[in-house]
Amino acid sequence: MPTQYTIGGRGAASIAASVELGIRRGRLPAGARLPPVRRLARDLRVSPGTVASAYRVLRDRGLIHTRIGSGTTISARPPLAAAATHHVPAGVRDLSNGNPDPSLLPPLAESLGLLDTRHHLYDEPASLAGLLDVARRDFRGEGVPAESLTVVSGALDGVERVLQAHLRLGDRVAVEDPAYASVLDLLAALGLSPVPVGVDDLGALPGDLHAALREGAAAVLLTPRSQNPFGAAFDEGRARELRSVLRRHPEALLIEDDHAGPVSGVEHVPLVTRERARWAVVRSVAKSLGPDLRVALLAGDATTVDRVAGRRLLGQGWVSRLLQQVVLALWSDPGIGRLLETAGRTYAHRRRSLLDALSRRGVVAHGRSGMNVWIPVPEEAGVMRALLNGGWAVRAGEHFRLRSPPAIRVTISGLLPEEAERFADALAGALRPRDRGRPA
Repeated sequence: MPTQYTIGGRGAASIAASVELGIRRGRLPAGARLPPVRRLARDLRVSPGTVASAYRVLRDRGLIHTRIGSGTTISARPPLAAAATHHVPAGVRDLSNGNPDPSLLPPLAESLGLLDTRHHLYDEPASLAGLLDVARRDFRGEGVPAESLTVVSGALDGVERVLQAHLRLGDRVAVEDPAYASVLDLLAALGLSPVPVGVDDLGALPGDLHAALREGAAAVLLTPRSQNPFGAAFDEGRARELRSVLRRHPEALLIEDDHAGPVSGVEHVPLVTRERARWAVVRSVAKSLGPDLRVALLAGDATTVDRVAGRRLLGQGWVSRLLQQVVLALWSDPGIGRLLETAGRTYAHRRRSLLDALSRRGVVAHGRSGMNVWIPVPEEAGVMRALLNGGWAVRAGEHFRLRSPPAIRVTISGLLPEEAERFADALAGALRPRDRGRPA
């Protein structure tokens, strides 16, 4: 669709700023087509090289894409800070936010009391040795070779750093479809192109992954369990099939995002093997210990970990050692394992309660692990509107989808079994009878 917004500016920087302003104000929506370089140069009375430079700046920032035959368009997910648009009216039950249940997170007061509150200086190690030791033990117990480890600021920070350590602008990344919305936003911001890989309850489909790698995907980003939004999780059979595909493409970078870790409700079945040249497994504590603890452990091949740690030293430097101490204190608490097991069982019970309630009403849904259930629907907006009118807020599937069909995502972390029955009634009422049970 062509844009009606008037782009201004005399130099490359001012032209790029004008386009960015149009995006920020909503005048240049996703998919809007920008004028060809020569036409805009003529309209602005500048050289084509000036416009080309402006467009190059915008492409490098992930704001626009240029493709042969379709011209230059605004990215579907331009990386710009914007005012929050997510608002749940008073009295509506919010099942859209993806948060863990605060009542199932460990209390922090005791751990905070154990902190070494001395000031830590620039020349100290970036990662606490004790924290790395615990993480290494856990990773190795699951079959992840973890000789090289570092600490990053959450799962997405780790994923971003690994991608930047190896990929270049325009590279393709095989990613699940549906995928975590922030992953798709991140790829757009880095100027990387997602190649969709379909999923079922056991995770990424081997045939789709093989096709993506044959299309030239330079990296593979998969979620071994608690796949958000689908709730998929590998079993050993699926992991074996995926490893077989990956062995045929040894040059591809493999990243596993184990963002929910021990509260996923299933065991971690990794894809990485010692033979793989470039790989990383990122495990965040956000879902298990609390989102405000911006800590994740990153295991990988020596080159990848060295590149991530070295680049971090040039900017952030290190993840706060106070936060690292809190995580280490929690992991060292003999009772934390029991608490995490309880949380995992509770999430599994709540997830199963909703799936069973929907099944009794003939509604197909997915959620083998984690805190979310994915429900195919014939049309997202109408179903969401009907649910909202009935007192329920959910997330539209469009935020997560590339080519997969319409659906909604329901966060079950705080959904009690008796609420699951009421929600299932509301959803069944929002669906036309002939659409119930339609497979994904």
